[in-house]
Amino acid sequence: MATAAIFSSLRRRRLPSLEAFLAPVDLTDVALVQTLANISSELVSCFSNKAFFFQRRNSRSLIRKMEILVVLLESLRDSGSGSMSMSSLPSTAILCFNEVYLLLYRSKILLDYCAQSGKLWLLLQNDSISGYFHDLNQEISTLLDVFPIKDVELSDDVREQVELLQKQARNAKLYVDKSDENLRVTFFSFLNEFGNGRIPNLVELRLFFVERLGIRDAKSCRCEIEFLEEQIVNHEGDIVPTASVLNGFVAITRYFRFLLFGFEEDGVQLSFGNQKKPRKGLIIREIADTFLTIPKDFCCPISWDLMRDPVIISTGQTYDRSSIVRWMEEGHCTCPKTGQTLIHTRLVPNRTLRNLIMQWCTAHGVPYDPPENTDASAESFAAALPIKAATEANKATATLLIQQLANGSQGAQTIAAREIRLLAKTGKENRAFIAEAGAIPHLRRLLSSSSPVAQENSVTAMLNLSIYDKNKSRIMDEDGCLRSIVEVLRLGLTTEARENAAATLFSLSAVHDYKKRIADQEGAVEALAGLLRVGTPRGKKDAVTALFNLSTHTDNCARMIEAGAVTALVGGLGNEGVAEEAAGALALIIRQPIGAEAVGKEENAVAGLIAMMRCGTPRGKENAVCALLELCRSGGAAATERVLKAPALAGLLQSLLFTGTKRARRKAASLARVFQRCENAPLHFGGLGVGYALAGNSTTNNSRFAGDVSVPMSISVL
Repeated sequence: MATAAIFSSLRRRRLPSLEAFLAPVDLTDVALVQTLANISSELVSCFSNKAFFFQRRNSRSLIRKMEILVVLLESLRDSGSGSMSMSSLPSTAILCFNEVYLLLYRSKILLDYCAQSGKLWLLLQNDSISGYFHDLNQEISTLLDVFPIKDVELSDDVREQVELLQKQARNAKLYVDKSDENLRVTFFSFLNEFGNGRIPNLVELRLFFVERLGIRDAKSCRCEIEFLEEQIVNHEGDIVPTASVLNGFVAITRYFRFLLFGFEEDGVQLSFGNQKKPRKGLIIREIADTFLTIPKDFCCPISWDLMRDPVIISTGQTYDRSSIVRWMEEGHCTCPKTGQTLIHTRLVPNRTLRNLIMQWCTAHGVPYDPPENTDASAESFAAALPIKAATEANKATATLLIQQLANGSQGAQTIAAREIRLLAKTGKENRAFIAEAGAIPHLRRLLSSSSPVAQENSVTAMLNLSIYDKNKSRIMDEDGCLRSIVEVLRLGLTTEARENAAATLFSLSAVHDYKKRIADQEGAVEALAGLLRVGTPRGKKDAVTALFNLSTHTDNCARMIEAGAVTALVGGLGNEGVAEEAAGALALIIRQPIGAEAVGKEENAVAGLIAMMRCGTPRGKENAVCALLELCRSGGAAATERVLKAPALAGLLQSLLFTGTKRARRKAASLARVFQRCENAPLHFGGLGVGYALAGNSTTNNSRFAGDVSVPMSISVL
């Protein structure tokens, strides 16, 4: 099937890009006419008997024109012209033959696209695709006008067919099927119905989807939904209709699927052995930094976060307003990126970039809150109705799904859990009304299901719902829900279920009051420590971030030591994927005497932290030096001596004093002061004087709050 990149190059009145239409064969080394005759004949035979649901007339018309080109090319081949080398052909003919090749290639792409794309997508693109067919028709007309037909040997009947084709192509008009266009208008009317708070009539929905479009079962409906979702993701916001409109149509189609076909099997296997992995769908910003790559141009060069209010400074560079204002308030008068002196401090809103960011966020389900003083753009008004339509359709769908969770068969409950999982992937509105409708108690019961698929979907749905802050309390207040999540973490039937249970605990532990409750839940910390030791890379990441969150509550220290979390975190220092978070958690645990004692007893703790200072990320080095400092402060003389005698620490500290982050330099300076007070410090650390002086003079803050330890926090929505 034609890729989006290739198809996008078929835009009206644009020449094809080189990437899209490079010839797969070298026409300079073969008989040109023979090659074109074979290609055109193959194209006709491939599509002549294919059924096109949309663009039937345009497709058949193009194929008939290709048939006449086959007759022309085969006649030239059989007459002997085809055996001539390119040098002996008229230059005009050579030019036309090369253009014919590209014409055939473009025709194949477009016919493939019409034959294999989703019906709803083709319906929405009806006008554009009709225009693409008209473009090809104009190319045929131009080629035949230029082709030196008098200079080649043709029989009379072939010449007559070519001349008739030339006349037809020249007089052809853009054709848009009226019945297809009426269907498209009907589809948009459903969007308007939902947008205005009304649910379309079931008879009308059945007539449209089943009778007119031939979508007669749940599997076909799911294929249509997935195709629309792929277009939203693949086109990166450059899409018509807009992503918000397409999301509305996806919601309507999903509602229709369950309303009309109920919960019959739709082709997705429900047995564990044949489980179909769900597609990676739209991603939510607050938990997807490690799974969704934000375009570099959308990130602020200062914070590297997605820009919410991009502004242009005097050097022409763009920054997020909050970041550049903070930069200027700190007394800087240069451009952070270029180093140029700022001529003035005026900030000009970059509205073009902001609109692009908004489109990208909409396409990927990323929440985007424009600044309060931003004027509402036309795009915002245009998106309001389809966004409301999608919300209302999703609410109606959620009601049907929760009814099945409560009263359906085991198979229906599994399907309902999977769909709630998918529905809760994007948007706080979806997560809010799903929980408000009563999904959480039913999902809790499914956590104990003997079906691996049902359990995995229910715990993942719980994870996605927990991202919305108000749902955290609903989950924690549900009797037995935390216990059931921990049981899945300990004894889950699939690896993904156990990993997602860990991610759910991390999400819930974002609320300080819940950290103690989670740590006190029997088996929770032990299971997280076990996952950190032997889990998959993703499982280890989920476990270590959850342990970090739990370690920020001082009352959890003894529980984490007892459960073996300290040993697991020390082991994590040697794993590049989790070392940064492990060092941060250890730094927090060490701040308490019992924590420092426990870490001090770990044989590889100091060596692991030293290795982090040598090879870790800037944030990892920062957490490592913080942990070493706390070990010296709280671990007693023996721990301090172990740190003091660590090989290569002097050079690493001096390097950090000059090149580390601001927080790392502060901690390194504090550690240097500890060493200076030690009896043998001059012997081991005599080279730290200059660096210590520079770093020490730059800061006087020596706070020991949890904010001194930092790790990136992100989970994937699944």
